[in-house]
Amino acid sequence: MSIKTLYLDCFSGISGDMFLGLLIDLGLEASQLEDELEKLQLPGWQLHVDREQRHGIEGCRVQVNCEEQDHHRHWNDIDHLLAKSSLNSKTKQRARRIFLRLGEAEAKVHGIPLEQVHFHEVGAIDAIIDLCGAAIGIEKLGIEKIVCSPLPVSRGLSRCAHGVLPLPAPAVLELLRNTPIVDSGSTKELVTPSGAAIAREAKTFGVIPTMQIENIGYGVGGWQLDDRPNLLRGIIGLCNDTTLQTDKVVVLESHIDDGNPEWIGALIEDLMNTGALDAACQPLQMKKNRPAALLKVITTESLVEKLSHLILTSSSASGVRYYPADRFKLERKEIKVETEFGPAAAKLFYDDGHLLRIAPEFETCRRLAKTSGQPLPEIYRLVEGCVRKNLPKD
Repeated sequence: MSIKTLYLDCFSGISGDMFLGLLIDLGLEASQLEDELEKLQLPGWQLHVDREQRHGIEGCRVQVNCEEQDHHRHWNDIDHLLAKSSLNSKTKQRARRIFLRLGEAEAKVHGIPLEQVHFHEVGAIDAIIDLCGAAIGIEKLGIEKIVCSPLPVSRGLSRCAHGVLPLPAPAVLELLRNTPIVDSGSTKELVTPSGAAIAREAKTFGVIPTMQIENIGYGVGGWQLDDRPNLLRGIIGLCNDTTLQTDKVVVLESHIDDGNPEWIGALIEDLMNTGALDAACQPLQMKKNRPAALLKVITTESLVEKLSHLILTSSSASGVRYYPADRFKLERKEIKVETEFGPAAAKLFYDDGHLLRIAPEFETCRRLAKTSGQPLPEIYRLVEGCVRKNLPKD
């Protein structure tokens, strides 16, 4: 079965207004968008939609004209506004989820509880319209899945309500945890907090998936940049239905036919400590019936040379093969919990947002088993139970 997929090509970043412009360029009727936004019962705004060009490429520019200026809202105020609106439940849930991400990022950056977070730029009327409009447009266009390119982050400083902040903005970095980013080489803020929160609606980050293209659109940003058109490109098409995430890895291999087994064991530990995603060894029977070992390491492209050097200098290997590979994977999150015997860690594995399993972290469980005198299997059950108690109700 094929599903309708939106690929976000963020070669010039992403912001809330750029995403709104993209949705309209992809076919969302501006009048339909305004009718839905009226359900927020939020006065004092007006959409201005126009066609503009950046480096000769035309797209849709959306600006929100507001009567209200510099109005700060708590996260609770915005969540209550969305909750009481007459938007349909799926759109409402998505909009609240986006603002929750923003609130949690701001809370982490400022070291305060979520309920105390004041939204400045992102809490003003234009940002509420941008992000609620994003939730509305995704639903109205029938988009079932979003895939996003790695986001280009900027360098330098930016002035905002909090003062002068480094780029990328601290809230943007919090929002982009566990997602791929690249250096844009730009000193302009290409990825805004609103844009980063929308991008996190993507379940997958990476290259464009195999798809049958149906439509292409461009959302126009406010910058006039010399090195790139300030556009957000979106491609809608049909993709094979899969809920699994994908990414790119590199596989390192080496046949070791005269190595000390103790060295290989230590090498695998060193490889993992240096950043390898996985490392394993399996027996081989090589030329002259000589027993040997196949060392296989999975890593990211950035660590290929470093890990290869480690293999060549810490074992009897005289060469290392490497090749790129595509990988399917489950979404994973790490969590820490307090048990009656002390703190413990676990990994959560998800498929399309649904929790599949909880994997208590071995080292913390072994430590608790030793200090408490409890059997290791009992500690595993205890940690899993504590994790389940701390999961969100949804």
